Amino acid sequence: MATRMSEVFATAQSVVAAQEAELIATRARQPLLVACRTATGSGNIDHTFALDRPYRLVFVRCHFTGAAGRAPMTLGLDSAAGTAFDAVLYTLWRVGVGRDVHFRLSALEAAEPSAWTFQIGDALRVQWSNPAGGNITWGLEVGLAVAS
Repeated sequence: MATRMSEVFATAQSVVAAQEAELIATRARQPLLVACRTATGSGNIDHTFALDRPYRLVFVRCHFTGAAGRAPMTLGLDSAAGTAFDAVLYTLWRVGVGRDVHFRLSALEAAEPSAWTFQIGDALRVQWSNPAGGNITWGLEVGLAVAS
């Protein structure tokens, strides 16, 4: 009977060890999974992007076509804690036709804990004023990854 119990415990320990290894591997892959969100238009850009859990910004890309013109693009925090906590996080100067946005956080900035981590209810707000009165068309994509 004791031999049978030790076999059961050994099997149970093996299953638990396999589950722990799978959980560790899943946690290691999780920060690499990026949810892409997009928006397009021809007017000003004023869009917010979020996930339903804590997340971090990975990248922002935007392509512009049409009339000549450039203007600053701001990346900001639309805080769940209220407008007193909203903040401009970064400004990309003079972007537009002929100067697309390719903003990617470095590995050091993206490492957790990251200053680019957003909490549940927070949103990344991207803003850009179209300098050509709507004659510039744009396609915006942001990459968000679940924060651990």
